[in-house]
Amino acid sequence: MTHAVRVAVVYHSGYGHTRKQAEAVHAGAGSVMGVRSTLIPVEDIDAHWSELDTMDAIIFGAPTYMGSASAPFKAFMDASAQTVFARNAWKDKVAAGFTNAASRSGDKLNTLQQLAIFAAQLGMHWVNLGLPPGHNNSASSEASMNRHGYFLGAAAQSDADVDADDGATPADLKTSAYLGARVARVALQLAAGRAELSKTSLTA
Repeated sequence: MTHAVRVAVVYHSGYGHTRKQAEAVHAGAGSVMGVRSTLIPVEDIDAHWSELDTMDAIIFGAPTYMGSASAPFKAFMDASAQTVFARNAWKDKVAAGFTNAASRSGDKLNTLQQLAIFAAQLGMHWVNLGLPPGHNNSASSEASMNRHGYFLGAAAQSDADVDADDGATPADLKTSAYLGARVARVALQLAAGRAELSKTSLTA
């Protein structure tokens, strides 16, 4: 391939905990050879709409507040109706999602479903976490990847009364990095397949 595959991590973080998770996803995506990763907080989204059109994959992340994605992230979703949906601009891009809450469950599945439906509305290809449940037997522990047993995306838990730099558990950050790398590999595979199909159509 003649150009690097590009992955964007678009996220909101109210108290810094989800920012740590987003940084782990970003690092995971960027660790894959041939992939460039960009980290974009939703507060800066107006400066990045055109750049997002050029991405091969976009990973969405938001904290779960009151059972759904945070209001600033939902504002980004709503803004996409005019900037993206109306132009069908992100069709066939790769998508994935992650979320964080103070509670072990905290209705985080609802947020991941919200993100997956958002991606589907934009015609994107959703990539799941691809890990078995972690801390679900006597031989496992809190250090296990996917310790919360989510499948749709990466879910993290951070104590509400602990600073973001100390509240993110290594297991959850490692799980989030895994998601970033998984999305990057899928984006690479799709880009390589499209390149081969392009060659075939040129010689047919």
